[in-house]
Amino acid sequence: MTILLVKTGTTVPNVAARRGDFEQWFAKGLGVAEDELHVVSVYRGEALPDARNYAGVVVTGSAAMVTDEEPWSLQTERWLRRAVEMGSYALGVCYGHQLLARAMGGAVANNPRGRQVGTTDVTLIGSATTDPLFEGLPRVVHVPVSHLQVVTRLPEAAQLLAVAPRDEHHAFAVGDRAWGVQFHPEFDADIVRGYIEARRDAIATEALDVDALIRDARDSPHGAKLLRAFAAMVTQ
Repeated sequence: MTILLVKTGTTVPNVAARRGDFEQWFAKGLGVAEDELHVVSVYRGEALPDARNYAGVVVTGSAAMVTDEEPWSLQTERWLRRAVEMGSYALGVCYGHQLLARAMGGAVANNPRGRQVGTTDVTLIGSATTDPLFEGLPRVVHVPVSHLQVVTRLPEAAQLLAVAPRDEHHAFAVGDRAWGVQFHPEFDADIVRGYIEARRDAIATEALDVDALIRDARDSPHGAKLLRAFAAMVTQ
């Protein structure tokens, strides 16, 4: 069975020209061929299929804001809730993480601590050490991030799995088949540098040191390990 990639946006133009788009990065990270991903671009109005026909579901990041409640986003949120309730494996990344939280009863808003972009340390907590998605990772993982909004309230049924300096709900699980991660496991240092460059002017107005963020961006194996764990789980 294939993995369904619910594409909620597209990358920035300077990165797309050099590195392709989300589907290429997720295929590489998951360790599957591109034809083993069924890509549905919901932000373009493409219809969502029955999640039960796929090994698992990955919901991507986006330049959109969850709180804008665009029709395609609200439809995807309802679809995602049904998919989780029907027992589908699901992984929400960045926007997908926030959408999963809302779908299951949580809340999302602009981060009161401001933008988070670059490479950051995320600390695994609670049951993360035995969670099948995070098992085997070190207590502190180094991961790429790029977001303005965060999950401000977890769903009641969620288990908190990770925190970050500017985000107290950086990863969570709902049951044993659905996860949300605010970081970008599909990014590498080159990609996150491209995002910083594309948003240099906006970042500079927020009292962040753009050049330092670019300099400090680094590759890490932790995101790829998480994606491979998800792929192994859903395709076994």
